[in-house]
Amino acid sequence: MESETKMKAPTTRTGDWRVRHGRRGRKDGDAANSDSGARSRFPIGHPAFIWMIVPLVMTLYFSTLRYSLLDPESSGFIGLQNYTAFLSDPDFLTALLNTLILVVSVLVISVGGGILVALLMDQPVFGLNILRLMVIAPFFVMPTVSALVWKNLLMNPDSGLFAWIARSLGFQPIVWFTNWPMLSVIIVVSWEWLPFASLILLTALQSLDEEQKEAASLDGAGALSYFGYIVLPHISRAITVVILIETIFLLSVFAEIYVTTSGGPGTATTNIPFLVYKQALLNFDVGSASAGGIIAVILANIVAIFLMRIIGKNLEG
Repeated sequence: MESETKMKAPTTRTGDWRVRHGRRGRKDGDAANSDSGARSRFPIGHPAFIWMIVPLVMTLYFSTLRYSLLDPESSGFIGLQNYTAFLSDPDFLTALLNTLILVVSVLVISVGGGILVALLMDQPVFGLNILRLMVIAPFFVMPTVSALVWKNLLMNPDSGLFAWIARSLGFQPIVWFTNWPMLSVIIVVSWEWLPFASLILLTALQSLDEEQKEAASLDGAGALSYFGYIVLPHISRAITVVILIETIFLLSVFAEIYVTTSGGPGTATTNIPFLVYKQALLNFDVGSASAGGIIAVILANIVAIFLMRIIGKNLEG
């Protein structure tokens, strides 16, 4: 018995060593995993973080400099003077007001029209797939191309389609981009974003329960009652998402204004992005343009946070 016990003792010690080694290995593995998790929480070296933060830091840096492309040798640190100069620019309040008018007008047209188009496309009609393709197609047209189409083929006072229709009816053609510049830009941008709103709202509309539709039909609900009590509450979340996404993009509208009106006549269609462009490439003032870019980013983030809170309350409800 003693010999058997002596023979088993080394095996037990070897097993203990393996157990201790396994535990130490697991501890080392857990420590490595915790280190990697800690590194993942601080993505300073992440390429995406660098790609995002470097342009922002450079813009902040140039916004504190007196830096003109016409006289780069006289550049120097001036602190917040570029910000005060940009905010005190006579065109700033006009550009801010034009930005708000453009955003609100396009949202009203695209969301209101998107609901109407979604309701029409939800009906069983002949050639529905072709109709949906034609409605969605403008969203995939580049902004510069759509602006050129509207300027030269539709709204041209000499050879445009609208001018031909006006002359055919005995009316004088409208010089759209001179007499109604902001309205013209709103029409162009709304035409681009109407398909997006229609597609999102149509998707939400098609998820409406068939039992609710049948119950409303059996109860004899009219069209307005059916829309107000069943359809509108059902697509309200989709509407808030459309408003959020469109607002973020509409705050940066530039190509349509540049191609059609160049911010004019005067400052009639100058928005914040176009004002930054004027400071950078027309006045060659990099410092003031950088300050304007930072101000535009701050305004966009304020609007985005406000809308996100509204959407969060809507989704929770």
